[in-house]
Amino acid sequence: MPSDEYLDLNRTNWDSRASVHARAYDIDGLLADPQRLSSVVSFDLPRLGDVDGLDIVHLQCHIGTDTLSLARLGARVTGVDLSGTSLDEARTLAARAGADIEYVRSDVYAAPDALGGRTFDVVYTGIGAICWLPSISRWAQTVAALLRPGGRLFLRDGHPVMLAALAMAVGAEHEDRAQQPWITGPGGLTPALELPYFEQAEPLVWEDEYSYAGSEKVAQPRSMEWNHGLGEIVTAVLDAGLELTSLTEHDSAPWDALPGLMVLDEAVGEYRLRERPERLPATFTLTARRR
Repeated sequence: MPSDEYLDLNRTNWDSRASVHARAYDIDGLLADPQRLSSVVSFDLPRLGDVDGLDIVHLQCHIGTDTLSLARLGARVTGVDLSGTSLDEARTLAARAGADIEYVRSDVYAAPDALGGRTFDVVYTGIGAICWLPSISRWAQTVAALLRPGGRLFLRDGHPVMLAALAMAVGAEHEDRAQQPWITGPGGLTPALELPYFEQAEPLVWEDEYSYAGSEKVAQPRSMEWNHGLGEIVTAVLDAGLELTSLTEHDSAPWDALPGLMVLDEAVGEYRLRERPERLPATFTLTARRR
């Protein structure tokens, strides 16, 4: 696979998702209340802490709903994304909200150069981000390069156990991802882990006509992804010279990750397994600090 093939493919995939997501996300609700935060950042707050007055770089910021939320918490935020169309939507959102947010188009690994060598108090990266990157070690080195001494990393993402279950339908037959097989367990349907939990050299290639948000088809449905084991993520962070400060696993996710098996918990605004949610780590939060 050419080194830039995944970048071109994923960029065009996210370009085609941007307008779909701009219509599917509750943009009007976010704009109606200048104090309102995205559901993702609201969930993150207890572990994110006070960011008022801090310089934050938001990697893989997409259309900027979480980026805007960080700015509303008083941070000076720079959003970085591979997709120029996503950044167009993000800039429009920031302008409509009256927020002063800088956006820079770059893939993650090139971000230190794209940002002119600037460093930040916080590197923030949210849900559904690191699965688009082939090397978690290179990602951690990039994070370290973007942090000032004493700066910190905040990462919340899909748990690699759940992501292995999400992807199990395709296999050699290249079935549609929505047709996910399940095995029957004592409490009903149980996701089985079929695709790699650990990082592999070759990507998983998907053909998803519909995004996770909205009912519109995307113009370019093909993408490449990689899973990264939790131990691999932690080790990469430590090897990059960062000090691990917390690791929390959650039984909920902000999207319906396993359709038909999950239900929205109104109390937290996230989805859990309908039956025995304690079975599945759905997401995790990792924080670290540069010494």
